[in-house]
Amino acid sequence: MAKELKPIVSFENSLEKLDIRVGKIIEVELEEKTPKTTYKMIVDFGKFGVKTSYGRFTKTSADDIKNQLVLGVLNFEPRAMGSVVSEVLILGVQYPKADSGEATFITPMENAKLGSKVF
Repeated sequence: MAKELKPIVSFENSLEKLDIRVGKIIEVELEEKTPKTTYKMIVDFGKFGVKTSYGRFTKTSADDIKNQLVLGVLNFEPRAMGSVVSEVLILGVQYPKADSGEATFITPMENAKLGSKVF
């Protein structure tokens, strides 16, 4: 049986407050300074700048991740992950049959403009 959904919230008190934009991963490398294996990703958000993110997308090869379009939350506070700090949260979903926290990207189907807002 499915778990219950979270309580209903208004658009104004939820999605409207988040600044989610399209970015492109321009550099990626395995990061070993985090508690769990992650990738360090440099992501270009167009006019919103280039930001560093750390994420557990390691079920996909670094070569396949480079140049991938992703969705990132730009207005969360930076988050420490061990001795490194992630500037942006890249959105993902659980990788099929992987350990908890291993993810795959949420990505636009089309080649969207960098910095485009999710609505």
